[in-house]
Amino acid sequence: MTYQTILLDHSGHVARITLNRPERLNSFTRQMHGELSDALHQAADARVIVLTGAGRGFCAGQDLNDRAVAPGEAVDLGETVEESWNPLVRRLATIPQPVIARVNGVAAGAGANIALACDLVVAARSAKFIQSFSALGLIPDSGGSWHLPRLVGQARALGLALTGEPLSAEQAAAWGLIWKCVDDDALDAETDKLAQKLASLPPLGLAAIKNLVRTSSQRTLDQELDLQRDEMRRLGFTADYREGVAAFLEKRSPTFTGR
Repeated sequence: MTYQTILLDHSGHVARITLNRPERLNSFTRQMHGELSDALHQAADARVIVLTGAGRGFCAGQDLNDRAVAPGEAVDLGETVEESWNPLVRRLATIPQPVIARVNGVAAGAGANIALACDLVVAARSAKFIQSFSALGLIPDSGGSWHLPRLVGQARALGLALTGEPLSAEQAAAWGLIWKCVDDDALDAETDKLAQKLASLPPLGLAAIKNLVRTSSQRTLDQELDLQRDEMRRLGFTADYREGVAAFLEKRSPTFTGR
């Protein structure tokens, strides 16, 4: 597929996907959803995926012009959510690779919630997260009403969703909404450093960590302990575990193959 609304770049074990509609703050159209879905498929052989936006914003959510609906006309928003946003959130949650959101500017509406659906969020200090739904009489979709209370608690989730007030990246990090806030001029270096670190680690172990943490709320403590036992048994028989132990004992850098 030839992309018109995103950019895809492979460098080593890292795939970088850039939402590329800067003139519209990288707001999503149906075409962008299709291209991003294809890019995530093309990045299946990468060990780490970085998702970011071109220009001065990360993503402003849904491009309202894409629906081509005249003011005052009714539109089935549930269809857009079911066809485009829900599959994307599910994809980000279930692909085995760690996904890093590099938030370079405003992340609003579904754009904010797509960032929060990623595994790690690194944001520039000038970035802002805005739950802009209430001003339109809507709810935080794209996983927002699920992620927000789990990340920051009910009181703060309600405050963000009901008021739509912008939340600075610094405050988002202090609240535990995102992994890290960095100075604007350090965003590229910090994101690249994190991506390279993850890419150097055993991919099977990272995939297992992602799966266990993301699904732990579905299990009781006893079920979790049993699953931990099973995963430790499985991972203990991998070549990567043997390589990690050998490298530690031999005082050398390990080379992991994902086997």
